[in-house]
Amino acid sequence: MTPRIWRLLAGRTFAAFATALVPTTLTLALLRAGSPGDLGLVLACELLPMLLLLPVAGVTADRFPARRVVLVADLVRAAAQLATGVLLMTGLDGRVPELAALAAVTGAAVAFGTPAVRTLVATAVPEEGRLRVNARLGVATGLANVAAPAAAGSLTLLVGGGWASLLTAALFALSALTLGGLRTAPAPRSAPRAAFTTELRAGWTETRRHPWFLANVLAHGVWHLAAGLLLTLGPVIAARSMGGESSWVIVAQAGTVGMLAGVWAAGRLPLRRPLYGVAFGAAAQALPLTAFALRLPLPVTAAAFCAAMFGLGVLSPLWETEMQRRIPRDTLGRVGAFDTLISFAARPLGLAVAAPLAATVGTTVPLLVAAGLSAAANLSVLLLPDVRRHPEPSPAPALR
Repeated sequence: MTPRIWRLLAGRTFAAFATALVPTTLTLALLRAGSPGDLGLVLACELLPMLLLLPVAGVTADRFPARRVVLVADLVRAAAQLATGVLLMTGLDGRVPELAALAAVTGAAVAFGTPAVRTLVATAVPEEGRLRVNARLGVATGLANVAAPAAAGSLTLLVGGGWASLLTAALFALSALTLGGLRTAPAPRSAPRAAFTTELRAGWTETRRHPWFLANVLAHGVWHLAAGLLLTLGPVIAARSMGGESSWVIVAQAGTVGMLAGVWAAGRLPLRRPLYGVAFGAAAQALPLTAFALRLPLPVTAAAFCAAMFGLGVLSPLWETEMQRRIPRDTLGRVGAFDTLISFAARPLGLAVAAPLAATVGTTVPLLVAAGLSAAANLSVLLLPDVRRHPEPSPAPALR
């Protein structure tokens, strides 16, 4: 790998670990010094700006150099986490609104940074190397999601949540410093820059021009909705029907192994039609949904969850690479923002409706319906001709 690729991977690894530290730190700190209601308020204040600002962030990612957008987003998150650390160290009495405001700032920075990262990879990495880079970024993110909660929990319980937030701020600052001088290729422009609102509408027009993209995004929305159901009802079923709370830990660990294996394998599978791998990887989620619905034995359920997470691990880098290959560079931020928006919105919806559904009709029917819908939605995209097409690589622009 070139120094530029190492720099990109290092920066995004710092940011992934920092991002994964935030939820556990806030949860433990607020449950120790606040209340569940305070936690809900703070988490909602982080999520809402993400949903509202993503379309605007997509335009920003297309109008300005991606490395600069990511740099500013990381610096803003570093500042917000630094202030959060100070708040947690000085006490939360009467200061939850301030913490909620800082969470909103963090959510806004996440919104602006997310579509820009996709464009950053597209401008920093030649097309023939993107799948490997996306796979390595997936491994880094997966490892961060495993290690960061344990690190945040240990720091919060031993020395307090403030120190965990200060560590998070330092990691975001490291990410910004690492990516600040990254050399990237200029995004091509076929026309002079239009007004902001015009470019926002043009992003939606470009999105509708790709049926393969819209079909997959809607199918992934079903996937995230079903994931919300699974993550809410799965632990309850495991604890009650599979041998206690430790059974969910076993299932979750099997899923972690599967996801990391899938991400590692994604860059090595000889797939001529990558969107087939995306479709089958997403459809594999039907396996654990069905296993939990039918109360299958723990080894079978753990294997099913492992297979589903392997599919997710394969899906993620393939999907990122296909978007970077098929979507024009100068609209990638706006088009990709719609993908992220559906993902951010659908999973909380699944988390919210899981308990009321279970209380009304039980857990079996919602999980089986979710399994059927998830498999059908994701496999149905294979009917589209554009999904079966594998575009020829485009020439890589010169780096600057």
